[in-house]
Amino acid sequence: MSVLALLLAGPLQAWGASARFARRTTEHAPTKSGVLGLLAAAQGRERTDDLSDLAALRFGVRIDQRGTRIRDYQTAKHLDTGRSMPVSERFYLADAVFVAAVEGDDTLVNDLHRAVRNPVYLPYLGRRSCPPARPLDLGIHDGRTLEQVLKEEKWHAAGWYQRRLRDQPEVTLGLLIDAFPGDPGADSLRDLPLSFDPLHRRYALRGVRSDTVSVPNPCARRTTPPDHDPISALGGE
Repeated sequence: MSVLALLLAGPLQAWGASARFARRTTEHAPTKSGVLGLLAAAQGRERTDDLSDLAALRFGVRIDQRGTRIRDYQTAKHLDTGRSMPVSERFYLADAVFVAAVEGDDTLVNDLHRAVRNPVYLPYLGRRSCPPARPLDLGIHDGRTLEQVLKEEKWHAAGWYQRRLRDQPEVTLGLLIDAFPGDPGADSLRDLPLSFDPLHRRYALRGVRSDTVSVPNPCARRTTPPDHDPISALGGE
């Protein structure tokens, strides 16, 4: 088994799990359906193609920088008829950063890694209007579990955000990971994709387990003064 890690960072992101009609909300972290959609597009799969191999991957995400939820109020007219379209509300996460990872069969994970590095369709962070601001690829990790990769990856928050928390030598980050069957502490979320067919999109429930991990803050203030002996520079004692 291998794990492919991805960095999801951009000015705007939108990860809807129950968003429908004129009100398009976003979850506070990337959904499994959204990230698998990104990977399927990178491979060049059509929306009607089979997704069963991707849906079987274990999925997890770490919240490196929560970002700010913002609301966009949209009006539009139909291109052909000129009729006004329904007014819609769209919600986004601004300045958020996440580390997402998928775990599965070595061959499939290696195929996905090649696709991420050379995508057929350009990746976006939940909606086409949300391009990534940094390279997605954080590499393949052989012989390690999904949990190990998410807990050992360095902190990827923006520099200004790390400096804002300089009083904390370590920061605590949230984890959302696919739960194993029968996990009593798991929540349910309907974002396991069964089909991206635009005429009949289908999603199933999946269990999600919450956890936390502490990682070093590279911008933390020194807690002890550095060693300094001016006499030693003069050769004295």
